[in-house]
Amino acid sequence: MPQKDHYHLIGIGGIGMSAIAIALLEKGYSVSGSDIVENELIRKLKTLGSYIFLIQQEKNISFIKDKYYGKNIIIVISSAIKQSNQELKFCLKNNFTIKHRSEILSLLMSHYYSIGVAGTHGKTTTSTFLATLLDLCTKNCSSILGGISPQYNSNANIKDSKYLVVEIDESDRTTSNYETELAIINNIDFDHCDQYTNLDEVICSFKSFANKSKAILINKDCPTTKSNFNSIYTWSIKSKENVSFSMIPKKFTKAGTIADYYEKGCLIGELNLPIPGLHNLSNFTAAFAACRINKIPFVNIKENVKHIKLPKKRFEYRGSYLGRTIVDDYAHHPKEVQATIQLSKLVINDDKSPHKKRLVVIFQPHRYTRVKEFANEFASELSNADLIVLTDIHSAGEKQIKSINSELIGHKIIKKNKNLKYFKNNYEIQKQFCDFTRENDFIVNMGAGDCHNLWDILTINT
Repeated sequence: MPQKDHYHLIGIGGIGMSAIAIALLEKGYSVSGSDIVENELIRKLKTLGSYIFLIQQEKNISFIKDKYYGKNIIIVISSAIKQSNQELKFCLKNNFTIKHRSEILSLLMSHYYSIGVAGTHGKTTTSTFLATLLDLCTKNCSSILGGISPQYNSNANIKDSKYLVVEIDESDRTTSNYETELAIINNIDFDHCDQYTNLDEVICSFKSFANKSKAILINKDCPTTKSNFNSIYTWSIKSKENVSFSMIPKKFTKAGTIADYYEKGCLIGELNLPIPGLHNLSNFTAAFAACRINKIPFVNIKENVKHIKLPKKRFEYRGSYLGRTIVDDYAHHPKEVQATIQLSKLVINDDKSPHKKRLVVIFQPHRYTRVKEFANEFASELSNADLIVLTDIHSAGEKQIKSINSELIGHKIIKKNKNLKYFKNNYEIQKQFCDFTRENDFIVNMGAGDCHNLWDILTINT
């Protein structure tokens, strides 16, 4: 990528786009961008020297062209940017070079030994674990993630290093754009119903990613990955037989998991992961295995396991508010809701407090297409909470589908669990928060939209 290039990212405030912007800035390129709402990521980009517009209009591009006169202007978009976007329309009309975010990410990856982490669930957590371990063990790892790593308080950590850990997003069918030294595939479920019509199409997308990778590490506990991929490297948390890397759990607590670690069926040692939850143990095993594939000594990895932390919005403790514990989680698929509720119950049951705790789940459904496809599954999993609170669907830019709303899930929940409430949004929740919650409640705020501003809304207004 020649230094004469200037990159303008339309939708720069998104978690994926902002990570690419940070990477480009760290590589010495000039970067600008636009979005419609300012957030922490945009504020950070401004401090790094990026010029950002908080309105998307034609004259932004004209301004950038004049400001960076003499540079080759490259427009970067994600699949979320519609053809009706005023900036994009102007760029198309005036023959600007337009690249998809996956193309820029692929270019960045080509300068490193890249490890791509893919999967329907857990890829942000796995890539965060792996990037943390590799960098602590080698001091030689960069990362571009789909979440905020606590280790660097950023979704991108870019330096002159050997390794680059990258989260691979299958949601927009761009997996074939990436080439990696090592591909990690956590699991495969049907999701992203706006892009795929069935599970077979999702599998094909992951295969297109795997086929362009030099080595593949798959989760043998997932029936879909197990039956669709031939791989010399596998991991499991259920069995040590015929598996490359196994982490067999011995004890679960709210503080973490103790497990025996095996390689090719041979016991290597015991590990104490300071993160609770069976799904997190699986994510961690994938990260640990990737380190071992790259010949990082076991003792070195074990020494640094104590530094492992979940990325933000992944079972993130926000604090105690009026005696109620509040946790943010990104769960937005029924399988993720299931895992988060199971983890929540583990934490509640392991609590030595004499006060009985209720599990209260506040759920913001994400995308009309996902609710249409999985309404029954959402209802089944959410019903396992003591109290369920539903808010309006976060559209994520989708057009509303007739008769698809939160009540569709709620009508199915009420047949199993009468403890259900509806609120339009977090501001409505804030008004009645003390009426429907109790002291000692364990409240999990779930979703992939803007639901995680609840903590700020509650605490700012007290």
